[in-house]
Amino acid sequence: VQLQAYGGGLVQAGGFLRLSCTASGRTFSSYVMGWFRQAPGKEREFVAAITSIGNSARYATSVQGRFTISRDNADSVYLDMNVLRAEDTAVYYCAFRAAPLASDRALEYGYWGQGTLVTVSS
Repeated sequence: VQLQAYGGGLVQAGGFLRLSCTASGRTFSSYVMGWFRQAPGKEREFVAAITSIGNSARYATSVQGRFTISRDNADSVYLDMNVLRAEDTAVYYCAFRAAPLASDRALEYGYWGQGTLVTVSS
């Protein structure tokens, strides 16, 4: 099983990026899919997660109203990031959790992608 995250890059403050994450090796239709991020010198933090059937999502306060998480039912999750800020600069990781309800706890996610770097210039 492998999770591949991509879509990161360099963008100016106020700009937009879309991150994608695709799993291979099996399907994850019954799993929660989420995004975490880790900025230089900081701990990994929750960004967003979406339920297994895609009917509900939760967001970190810092990204609420700017980021949108979505998924297909089987193997891909996306993160649309609007109005990016310098403080959004981080390596972003996708993660899948073997449960139907979204969680903001990294320990509850058993599958992780390799990360994609997002750099927001001010």
